[in-house]
This record gives sequence, C-alpha cells and structure tokens, in this order.
Amino acid sequence: MQKALQSPPRTSMEVFEMLPEGTLAEVIDNRLYMSPSPKGKHQRTLRNLFRSIDQFVVQHDLGEVLFAPLDVYLDEEQNAVQPDLIFVGSEKLHIIDDDDVIHGVPDLIIEVLSKGNQDHDEKVKKELYECFGVKEYWIVDPATKLTIGYQLQQGVYKSLESGNSKITSALFNHSFTF
Repeated sequence: MQKALQSPPRTSMEVFEMLPEGTLAEVIDNRLYMSPSPKGKHQRTLRNLFRSIDQFVVQHDLGEVLFAPLDVYLDEEQNAVQPDLIFVGSEKLHIIDDDDVIHGVPDLIIEVLSKGNQDHDEKVKKELYECFGVKEYWIVDPATKLTIGYQLQQGVYKSLESGNSKITSALFNHSFTF
C-alpha cells in the first residue's frame, strides 16, 4: 500500500520507502540507486545458487536462505539493500520481520553481477557489507561463472578461494556448485 504524501521526502530513505513494491532500488549512505530488472542468465545463476545453498541449509537446520527482491535494512536511516541471495543463521532469525523484511546484518550475502553493475558490487557494496560486518560476501559473474569471495576477519575482508561455478564457503565449511 502506498503512503499518502504529507510533505516532500527529505532523505533518500524516505524516497525509498515510498517506492512501489518490487522496485529495484537501494539506499547506500543515503544515496538512492536504481537498476533495471535482471536478465535471464542472472536469474538462472541465482536460481541454481539458491537451490544448492538452500538444500544444505535446510538439511542441516542452519537458518534461512532468501533471495531478491527483498529489502535488507542494514540500519534504519541510510542503508537498505536488495542483495541477490541472503543467508541469516538460526541465532539471528529475529532480524527477519513478519513481512520477511530484514532489519539487521545477514551472515552471508551473494551478489550476481548484472551488465553495468560490476563496480557497484565489487566496490560500493563490498565496502558497505564489510563496514556493517557481513561475515561472508560473494560476487558471482553469470557470464563466466567466476566467483570471488570474502570473509570478515577482525573487521576486514580477506579473500577466499575463487572458483568457477563453485563457492567454497568458510562460513558453512562447504563448497557449493551451480
């Protein structure tokens, strides 16, 4: 349901919260970013990643795996993102509200690159996720199947083993193929 406009929005977060459901938009450091719908290769890669990781998480009762579009409010003032794939461990499930919106920091985030967003995911979002303490962050190129991963160690991202069609997660101590 759309809110009635009482006064013009003053922040990017206020604009973000007024957008229609399903709008692909994010707020990072109070700047609004919008993007077009992802293409088929992106979505197939996301589907395959979700199937592989979700099966493992369900089998071992580790938490919840969710996928975009889904709002993740890293804070309530300046940072709301829509990562492609999100894992929230059992001990943090309280950050998922009744509408399946996340208010807090997920344990693992995966971004699947889209044409034109490589710098955004590799620089802007990597720095954001590191700053907020996301334990593990992966970037997947659907064209080449190259995966690049980072694990948070003492507040700083350290590179994980890269792969082709494979994510070797330190968080899960397991490798996922897609």
